[in-house]
Amino acid sequence: MSDTETTSTVSTLYIDFDAFFANVEKQLDPSLHALPVLVCPMDTPRSGVIACCYEAKAFGVKRGMSRQEVNKIAPNGVFRPARHEIYVEIHHKIIDVIETFIPVRRSWSIDEMECDLGTMDGKAALTLAENIRDALSDVIGPLITPSIGIASNQLLAKIGAEMNKPRGLELLEPRFMPEKIHKVPLKDVPGIADGMLHRLQLANVTTLPHLLALAPKQARAIWGSVEGERMWRALHGEHVVKPETKRGMFGHSRVLARDWQDPVKAHECLRLLTTKAARRLRKEAYYATKLTVSFKDFHGGKFKIEREFSALRDDYSFLRIMAEAFDSLISSSRIKRLKHVAIFLHGLQKHAQLSGDLFSKPEDTARQETVSEIMDVLNEKFGGEMLHLGKRVELPGGYAGGKIAFGRIPTRAELGLSAPQQSNWLERLELDAESEGIPTQRPSQKRHQPGFPPMANRC
Repeated sequence: MSDTETTSTVSTLYIDFDAFFANVEKQLDPSLHALPVLVCPMDTPRSGVIACCYEAKAFGVKRGMSRQEVNKIAPNGVFRPARHEIYVEIHHKIIDVIETFIPVRRSWSIDEMECDLGTMDGKAALTLAENIRDALSDVIGPLITPSIGIASNQLLAKIGAEMNKPRGLELLEPRFMPEKIHKVPLKDVPGIADGMLHRLQLANVTTLPHLLALAPKQARAIWGSVEGERMWRALHGEHVVKPETKRGMFGHSRVLARDWQDPVKAHECLRLLTTKAARRLRKEAYYATKLTVSFKDFHGGKFKIEREFSALRDDYSFLRIMAEAFDSLISSSRIKRLKHVAIFLHGLQKHAQLSGDLFSKPEDTARQETVSEIMDVLNEKFGGEMLHLGKRVELPGGYAGGKIAFGRIPTRAELGLSAPQQSNWLERLELDAESEGIPTQRPSQKRHQPGFPPMANRC
């Protein structure tokens, strides 16, 4: 037998929270505990569902449904507008709790985290997971529940976390692989999207056992890259490290509220989205050489325009280029009402990759970069849009991104929050909720089991 067939050691613990946005709302409002709760980007009749609890899912509610569709199948559903700043605050406190036991290697999204176990026995890893889960219930609240997967690699651990939701805990030891995942549908395997599902079907691979029965080189051929073999080996329980992805662009998009659908208002929205994207670009020390503006109309039409330029990173230049591109696209398309707008900064380069033209750039551009960087520092310290270019604009729903990007956690500055204070975070959330007329319930505080690190006094 190979090591994969006999070993009981695992290396990855993956935490995936259950219906995170909706359960946060339930934790902060006890009156919602037994009700189907639905979270929308904005508190408007036309706003769609971006998250829902399991009680709502039991009625058949799905992400993307309109309020009208939800009311037909779940008439007692309770709609709540997304409160991004609270979700981000709780995300950071969840990280604090987990890291009293084990470091978080990476946050894959606002409600998914991966931890490196090194080489740990499966039973010990289960005990660790149970203690993390108990600590989260004690400190964060019993309704904000995690599902946890433990395995020999990130892919299997993520699959394990999704196998028995909600409140799941699944150990996938290499010695029991791949048989233990045979019933997982192909479409539920992370990394197999619709396009790849179609490719697999053309190769007569319609179930996970079919995929697992392939030779590694066959999987590589179907994928057209080494990624196919990498996935095959990970699904068989081998210790496979997922390679770091390379940053391709910085962007934001927004579905426009009714009062923001004319070109003038849509342009104001794009100004805000552009400065948000530029701030993120500077924070990660990139320059952009391309900018793309796109929008959709109400008849299914999609329009986009791209501009290319020497490497830039300041708000002034990006806003100027965006405005020219937007005006050109509006003029050529003759659109009067826009449904959706987006901005992308791409053609990314680091400083070391820049050619000589950086050092011959106009003096005004250098000053503009300096001003943009100073604005970033002050906005990070004092909150979101303390300093901005042009008149201040407030978008419906607040946060300029329009929704939480599930693969990215917005910074406090993006949400208009100042740097974190040392006051009791839970009390601040309760005060925020009570100011909106929402009753709150504080989670209990319990002692931790002996043999594990005590919780740090972070509250």
